[in-house]
Amino acid sequence: MRTTARLFTGTALTVAAIGALAAPAAYANNDNDFQSLEVYPSSASPGTEVTVNTLACGKHGHGVGDANSLGAGEFQLNPSTHKEVVVGQFRVPEHVKAGTYGISVACDNGKTARGDLTVKHRGPSGHVQTGVGGSVGPDAAQVTAGAAVLAAAAVGGVWLLRRRASGAQGH
Repeated sequence: MRTTARLFTGTALTVAAIGALAAPAAYANNDNDFQSLEVYPSSASPGTEVTVNTLACGKHGHGVGDANSLGAGEFQLNPSTHKEVVVGQFRVPEHVKAGTYGISVACDNGKTARGDLTVKHRGPSGHVQTGVGGSVGPDAAQVTAGAAVLAAAAVGGVWLLRRRASGAQGH
């Protein structure tokens, strides 16, 4: 029982320490010249048109967006119908590789904004023709076998923990 308590205490202290170290980092770049850039959709496939907007440029402001990291070049941001929001668009190039890319904006008032775009490639859609039949639905025998394996693992784990907790040792 003491081992379990030590395990939970150690885990809780580790989580608390990581949280304490991460909190200052979240506020480290919190100066007045840097603001967030909303990217929609935040995850896109090649060929998708992406819209970005920010409050960094101010009322009636303008800016130049930079999507060079993924090969989309620069784009203009102009005032939108929403108060103090500027909006711009670009298209994700067909040749871009999957990954996360930084998109930034330099406003005419000197402020900047930054956001991320995740590019994902489209996978096959529909049923894949493999030549070995198909799987239309779950097989009851496979589901039952999987559940039995999970139950056996759980019972074995509980047995092992109880045996260790009681101090029994086998040779």
